[in-house]
Amino acid sequence: MWRERADFIIGASLPEEARAEQLWVKRLDEPVVFEMCCIPFFLYDVALGDVVQTDASFEFLRVVEPSGRFVFRIWFGDSFHPRQEIADQLSEIGALLEWSSTNLVAVDAAGAKEAWIVADFLRDQEARGRLTYETGRST
Repeated sequence: MWRERADFIIGASLPEEARAEQLWVKRLDEPVVFEMCCIPFFLYDVALGDVVQTDASFEFLRVVEPSGRFVFRIWFGDSFHPRQEIADQLSEIGALLEWSSTNLVAVDAAGAKEAWIVADFLRDQEARGRLTYETGRST
């Protein structure tokens, strides 16, 4: 998986005051340019494989080169449906997953075609009351 490629951690401030996310990255040739090696749980408009730039304190500034990958986030909350069953189904359709807790999982789709498949699956699961989901895009 991508996490094994990581050799550094950067920070990213979130819109909520005093909140930040740590992001696993791989250093590239330039001192403040990195490849994302994780799926963001809270940061919008950043995806696995994106090339990103930081400031001198290694705080996220911007995406330099998008990877073309898509991010979804799932919140299971009070759902009694087996979480692992949904995770297994997502893996079977080619999605990558990272768990933050038993209730929060970040999902990666490799491209637009895969993103449509994941979105259709998640929309169906949400309609059944098994989860709530969002995309990792702000627009």
